[in-house]
Amino acid sequence: MITTSLTRYRRLVIVVRADPVICGHSVEARNLAEAALQQGFEEVKILSWPIDRLEAAGLPLKPLDHISAYSPGISVERPDPVGDYRVPDGRWQAGLVGRLIELFTDGVPTVCMSLYLSPHTLAVTEAVTAAHRTGLPVDVVTVAEAVGSDITNVVRNCVEQDKFGAAAHVLSSYLASDVVVAVSQYTKDLIVESAAEVDARHGTTFADQCRRRVEISYPALDTASYLGTTQQEVDAVMGDRGLAGTPYVLFLSRLTEAKGVPDLIAGFERCEAASGANLVIAGRGPQEKEIAAIAAASPMAERIHVLTDVGDDEKPALMRGARAFVLPTLPRPEFVETFGIAVVEKMLAGGGVVATTTTGGVPEAVGPTARTIEINDPDSISEALQEILTMSPEDLLVWEERARTYAMQFDRAEVLRKILGHVAAEVGAPSPIREAIGA
Repeated sequence: MITTSLTRYRRLVIVVRADPVICGHSVEARNLAEAALQQGFEEVKILSWPIDRLEAAGLPLKPLDHISAYSPGISVERPDPVGDYRVPDGRWQAGLVGRLIELFTDGVPTVCMSLYLSPHTLAVTEAVTAAHRTGLPVDVVTVAEAVGSDITNVVRNCVEQDKFGAAAHVLSSYLASDVVVAVSQYTKDLIVESAAEVDARHGTTFADQCRRRVEISYPALDTASYLGTTQQEVDAVMGDRGLAGTPYVLFLSRLTEAKGVPDLIAGFERCEAASGANLVIAGRGPQEKEIAAIAAASPMAERIHVLTDVGDDEKPALMRGARAFVLPTLPRPEFVETFGIAVVEKMLAGGGVVATTTTGGVPEAVGPTARTIEINDPDSISEALQEILTMSPEDLLVWEERARTYAMQFDRAEVLRKILGHVAAEVGAPSPIREAIGA
């Protein structure tokens, strides 16, 4: 239930790139929404972007008919743009900000959480500021969650190009929130490091503020949906996908260069034990055509399955059925894995062993429960697969139980309770935005 000091907050608003976007944080938004209903919120709204805008942006998307329904009490809003062709950009942002202002001034006490600083926290900060300036009663507490791409894709680029204003815009909007969190310690360190570079050039104090205020909030996962997967469900999925009777290695994530899928294919080809196994590559993304071509040209092409239509209902069973789940993620200038939601989902599902690199925040996601592989090293992947594919059932069970025990700390109810604990500590404290505008 909602902690005593928050009982008047009846609504949770989450601003995020929601389903159908293939992204761990769209999954996190769903999980926080469901957990909020269970913990006493009467109403949960997810504010996101129109489907045609997500498609136009080139984001990897799930098939629309494969998206699981939300529970009653959760609604997804996709505000229409504001303005016509004479507004060359920002029309959809204006629609989002406008809808947030309406929610913040309608008399319902609200907790608002934004996942990704740009553009979501920017929109929330603008909306809260405008809401206070209306003179209407405003009772809202804001939580801003930073992920690594906020920093690598925006702030770090600004630092490299000496675009102080854009970096200051993101960092100041983040710190204007009542509660500021990061998805891993690695992410917090990255934020502080980048903020310190801005400070060194311009005499600002962003790094010290981030160091003092940013809390760690690991992504929220629906543990029950993975723990409850039955063997009957696994058998059905494996039969439908032509995987029955043969062990398989699974990759399930976005298909981008940073994920290292070509290394996985090369490592699979070099593994002796893989001659009796399949490799399943599931996902969508900008590299999917390239991955399909590499798989088709492989000497083991008949054993490599590239799936671009895996839905929410199929994913837990596909994960549980996999003997090995491999995420050979590697650091790239535009993206670094700041947690690793997919590997934790496999750890919860059980059925095999996770093999992954020590990139970014992945070690925080897996702890001591995964087989480590080296970055950009197909031979390392081959060695790991040889070990996992030849493990005894008893050894597999030991790995499975250890991983699941570790992963339970990321249950959505526990993660939300911790976030609300941070929120409760800020209720009644001076609001950064109210102080800034003198409200």
